[in-house]
Amino acid sequence: MKPAKERIRIVEGDITKQETDAIVNAANSSLLGGGGVDGAIHRAAGPELLEECRGLGGCPTGEARITKGYRLPAKHVIHTVGPVWRGGNRGEPELLAACYRNSLKLAVEHGVRTIAFPSISTGAYRFPLDQAARIAIKECKAFLDQEPSIEEVSLVCFGPAASDAYRKAWREVFGEEYREG
Repeated sequence: MKPAKERIRIVEGDITKQETDAIVNAANSSLLGGGGVDGAIHRAAGPELLEECRGLGGCPTGEARITKGYRLPAKHVIHTVGPVWRGGNRGEPELLAACYRNSLKLAVEHGVRTIAFPSISTGAYRFPLDQAARIAIKECKAFLDQEPSIEEVSLVCFGPAASDAYRKAWREVFGEEYREG
């Protein structure tokens, strides 16, 4: 089994363009679309995604649900609901960590080998980017240290500020600079 640091990539780009088995949607609890990443994924996937989501009955914060990818290059969309930042003393870090763990567990259950995450909760939900990046990398590393079936986790950053935050978090978690490939 390759070590976790060889299976996690930091990518600057558009989550809807990732050619992976699954992409993760930073959804709201209704799963019926919204702004930011959620809206972009729903637009790119087409109206069939909304139809399938209507049948799921929503999703609580920290949990995850899976659908088909429809018109996306990804076969599946894993929808997870991140916490709204309210200062950090209302379980937000734990809930964000649960988003990554539960998305990865669902991925394994559905035979997903490659998965791409956006920066969950750092847009409209205002989770501080540096903390969110650290949680994302720590949770992915911890999961991959125990689970050989996931071949690649891409952490897709929308813009250089996010990419810089994830590279800094990588140094903190792995104790070395991030290197491509």
